[in-house]
Amino acid sequence: MTSLKSNRQAEILRIIEQTDVETQDQLLAELKKCGITSTQATISRDIKELHLVKELTSYGTYKYAVSGRKLSLNFAGRLRTIFKEGVTSFDCAQNIVVLRTMPGLASAACAAIDGMEINGLVGSLAGDDTAILIMRDNGLAENFCNEIHKML
Repeated sequence: MTSLKSNRQAEILRIIEQTDVETQDQLLAELKKCGITSTQATISRDIKELHLVKELTSYGTYKYAVSGRKLSLNFAGRLRTIFKEGVTSFDCAQNIVVLRTMPGLASAACAAIDGMEINGLVGSLAGDDTAILIMRDNGLAENFCNEIHKML
């Protein structure tokens, strides 16, 4: 994360903690008051990355807030990093996806996958440097291999 991005995101968190921000336009205006110019598209990405949600205020309006799931999502993000850095190859055989990892990282790769809530994943099994993922059908296994390819 660049320092500009991290500064902007830190400022967003400070703003939503101190002010009831209902819209992205309002958030852009608040950032501008702090000397930070940005675009709506960038703010939208920041909201997603910071896991911000809209919650009901006592006045019956909505405001941006940090999701209660943020900690678990950050943990999942760290596991995705382990997944990206640890997986060395992958292939599928019918409905089974086989991952090869650096030694000792297969269980971490499975933990990352389990945390991603993959559609059609029945279960995973890890050894030292090999993980087996059982998908519901062959098509889902092929689709997941395509997703792994994009992720890596």
